[in-house]
Parts: sequence; structure tokens; C-alpha cells
Amino acid sequence: MSSTTTSRDDRAAIDKAFSLLVSFGAQASTGLGVSELARRAELSKSTAFRVLKMLERNGVVERVGSGYRFGRRLHELGSAVYSPENERIREALTPFLADLYELTHETVHLATLHGVEVVYLAKLYGHRRVPSPSRVGGRVPAHCTAIGKALAAHDPAAFDALATAPLTALTANSLVDSDRLTLQLMNVRRDGFAVESEEAAPGLACIAVPVFGVGGRPVAGLSVSGPVGSFDLQQHSPALRQVAHSASLAALRAGLGASLRRPRSVA
Repeated sequence: MSSTTTSRDDRAAIDKAFSLLVSFGAQASTGLGVSELARRAELSKSTAFRVLKMLERNGVVERVGSGYRFGRRLHELGSAVYSPENERIREALTPFLADLYELTHETVHLATLHGVEVVYLAKLYGHRRVPSPSRVGGRVPAHCTAIGKALAAHDPAAFDALATAPLTALTANSLVDSDRLTLQLMNVRRDGFAVESEEAAPGLACIAVPVFGVGGRPVAGLSVSGPVGSFDLQQHSPALRQVAHSASLAALRAGLGASLRRPRSVA
């Protein structure tokens, strides 16, 4: 077999494997049968079975009954994408997320920045749920969220990137003008909190504050969200500030942020 043929076959196998993995959808953790996966990936059942066996040998998927689900290797690979401090941040600050929920009884989030996207580390649901793009482990454009703005306002790299990069919209209210976003981030830096209304999802409003670690570096954000119209953003500002202050003290004690570069002024 020539090298050209081998290369072509490798690419075909990768395409099929990726199609199968994408086909799991919301059943990635619970599992699906070979027939359904083959149908979704538009592959023959025999081909799907052969590729799944290859993925199983490599720990990418694992058997569950007569079907398959995502395996340990995918979790390891996914975890490696994000900051190695994320697990430490989650362990140190999740108790403060619980405190914030007790004070507000609304949906609350703990998140960090990954480039110009928010990575959600923890989420507690309030009684008044609103459809939201936030999910634990998921990423959302920082400029569309209050928690992303609260962090980017104090992160020079993210601030500069958002000021120069094209901005995508999640809703008709998403802020995609760089000049307006820069001004808003400056105000967030001045006021100490960020808000958004229907910028991430219709009907959703949110207010957020940063949590600071070693050297005054923003290591995470805390937010409270609820339904537009019946959710008073300013009402939750005192609770957010109170919890964020305690969380920042805990972050300092845990040494969070020590591996980050010292921020420079963006004013």
C-alpha cells in the first residue's frame, strides 16, 4: 500500500471517528447503541462497530450494556485544555457559591476565563429557571456574559483581545461593537461589578463580580442570574460583594493566581 493510500485511509478513519463522537450528543454520558450511532453518523452499522471498537481500545469510548458512552480518555483530554488551576479554584471557591445561593436563592455560577471565553466550573440552580447557555464545563463568549465582563475588565490579555477581535452575537442584544464594549469594561473596572440583560440568552439577566487572588489577579467570577422583568440586578449587588470579598480572602490563602502574570493597568 502506498503512503498516499495510507494517508487517505487515516483521514477517512478520523472523519468517521469524529462523526461518531459528535453523534452521541446529549447521551455522551449515558450511552447509545451501535445502530443509533450509525444512523446519526450516516455510517453502516458494521463500519460504526469497527470504529467504535478502535475507540474503545484507546479509552475514548467504553461499553455500557449493549451500547457505548464517552470514556475516561476524553475526559482527560478535555481537562488538559483548561488551566491546571481550575480544579483548585473549584475546590477552594465552590463553598462560597453555596453561600451566594443561600443569600439569593437565584441561579448562581462560578467561572474562569479561558482566552476570551468563560469556562463554567460550578452552577447551582435557583427556583426560577431561565434557559441559559451556561453549563458546567461549557464555554461561552466572555463579552456576552456578566461574569465574562467582570473578569475581562481586570484581565489585560482578555481586555486587549476583546477590544480588537471580531465579536460574535448570541442574541440580538449581544454587544458586538468593540468601542462600546471597551467603554463598558472600563465602567465595570470602575464600579466593581458587571451586568447583562438578554445578551447571552433571551429572557436572562445577570450580575457578576470578580474574585481576586495573589497579586490582585482575577482568578474567578461569581454571578447571580434570573428572569428579565422580575429580577432586580442591583438587589443582589451587596450579597455578591460580600461573598466575593470572603472568596478573595480564601483565594489568597490558597495561593490562587500565583502562576499568572502581574496585571497591568487598562485604564
